[in-house]
Amino acid sequence: MAREVSYKFKGKQKTIQFSYGQYHDIYEAAAANEGIDLSSFYAMEKQLAMSSRGQGIAKNYRQTEFTRMGFSSIHFVKQEKTE
Repeated sequence: MAREVSYKFKGKQKTIQFSYGQYHDIYEAAAANEGIDLSSFYAMEKQLAMSSRGQGIAKNYRQTEFTRMGFSSIHFVKQEKTE
């Protein structure tokens, strides 16, 4: 079943196709669609994960950085079941 991700980038609402075979998570898919290189972001995220306990700091960093890049409201689009 195909999944869709919806997000806002610099005020414009967008919806894209998503596959775990192609992307690690929805943030990566949104950044790839906008042509943003995440290599420095991943390096910092890895350093935070190694130096901190728990996932709260890394999750907060991810949300803060994606907001700084111009993203907001990144989420899966709920598919309606048709029978």
